[in-house]
Amino acid sequence: MSTAKAKGAKGTPATVAATKARVDFTLHAYEVDPNAESYGEAAADALGVSHDRLFKTLLAEVDGNLTVGVVPVSSTLDLKALAAAAGGKKARMADPRDAERATGYVVGGISPLGQRRRLPTVVDASASALTTVYVSAGRRGLQIELAPADLVRLTGARVAEIARG
Repeated sequence: MSTAKAKGAKGTPATVAATKARVDFTLHAYEVDPNAESYGEAAADALGVSHDRLFKTLLAEVDGNLTVGVVPVSSTLDLKALAAAAGGKKARMADPRDAERATGYVVGGISPLGQRRRLPTVVDASASALTTVYVSAGRRGLQIELAPADLVRLTGARVAEIARG
């Protein structure tokens, strides 16, 4: 795998962060389905990628602090497990506006990489069993594929079982 730009893709804070860190990655552009119920599942289907390999970036409040959970699109975020992994007691999904403001990305295109503010991040342990994973590259219609270890390193994430289903 080599650092690559998808045709017509502009750099995003996520791709800039990966490039700066000299991480090998591949960008994958796809047509966004405006009627899709799930951005992640639609992205996986458009790219022909297993729902277990494409990860969604979700923001929750753990004891009042924004925290990022990165889980496969085939599952849901276990809020209790996220709270425990982040060293907190209680978690609830963050308001989408707060998520956009803190990360600098729009919902459906929030990347765990290159966020405006570095937030505590937890990546689901299932990523560790994969050679590469896909996460949003910072805008709808663009995914970045990289090694799970690079994702963890670039985000300063903890790895824990935070996915359900």
